Amino acid sequence: MGQKGPGQSLLNRLLIPIVTSKLGASFFRKTMHRIDRPLLRLTRGRFSFASSYPVLLLTTTGAKSGKSRTVPLLYVERDGSLGIIGTRFGSSHHPGWYHNLRARPEATVEIRGERRSYTAREAEGDERSEIWRQAADMYPGYDIYGSRAGRKIPVLVLEPASPASQK
Repeated sequence: MGQKGPGQSLLNRLLIPIVTSKLGASFFRKTMHRIDRPLLRLTRGRFSFASSYPVLLLTTTGAKSGKSRTVPLLYVERDGSLGIIGTRFGSSHHPGWYHNLRARPEATVEIRGERRSYTAREAEGDERSEIWRQAADMYPGYDIYGSRAGRKIPVLVLEPASPASQK
C-alpha cells in the first residue's frame, strides 16, 4: 500500500501548513485547478502544483449542465481502483465533481497523459476508513481538512469501466 514517501519531503512539510490554512485553502481552491488542468495536460502529467503527489485529471459530466468538467485531484491506488477524497480544501460544501458523480457515476481519468474510463461509487465502512488513512498518510492535509469541514467528507472509489461499457 505504499504511496507514503512523497508527503514526507522537506518542501511538502513546509508547504502543508500554508496550503491547509484557511486563507491558503481558499486561495488554492479557487486557483489551483485553473493552472493545473492545462499544466498537467501540457506536461503529460509530469508537473502540477502538487507534483510530488500522485495527481489525476477527473472529467465528469455536470449534474445540471450536462457539460464536461475536469478537475485535478490527488489519488491513491487500491487493488486496481483509485481512491479520491472530496475535501474541497476543508470547505463546508461538497465539491462539484462529487455531485456530478452521484448523478452520473461514469468518468474519464487521465494519469500521466493516459486516459481511461471509470465508474465511481462511494466507499463506506472499513473501505472508507482504509482509503482515508492511506490518503492521509500520503498527504496529512486530509486530516486537517476533515476536522475543519463540519461535514462527512465523501470518499469515492473509481473502478475501471468494463470493456462493454466503454463502447
